Amino acid sequence: MLITTQDKFEDKKIVETFGIVRGNTIRARHVGKDILAGLRTLVGGEIFEYTKLLAESREQAIDRMIDNAESLGANAIVCVRFSTSTVMQGSAELLAYGTAVKIQEK
Repeated sequence: MLITTQDKFEDKKIVETFGIVRGNTIRARHVGKDILAGLRTLVGGEIFEYTKLLAESREQAIDRMIDNAESLGANAIVCVRFSTSTVMQGSAELLAYGTAVKIQEK
């Protein structure tokens, strides 16, 4: 599956458009990791616990978006975007979405 944030692939031709596909996940923070993250804010620097949580969330959302596209018969996704929103205190949704298409060589 080819994926891009652009609206097309320079070396490919879109031959069919299936429509919007998406994948999302909602993750909650872990109390133990919150304590470590809180300590890191005292000394500064990257908060690795949250970086890892967000990276895993992004990958899961992308995987689900790909599954959605494949179920439609697509072999590529264009115009991919990410969105986040707070669901409740301590948890957030990460949404990946784009347009499922079928491409072929020019």
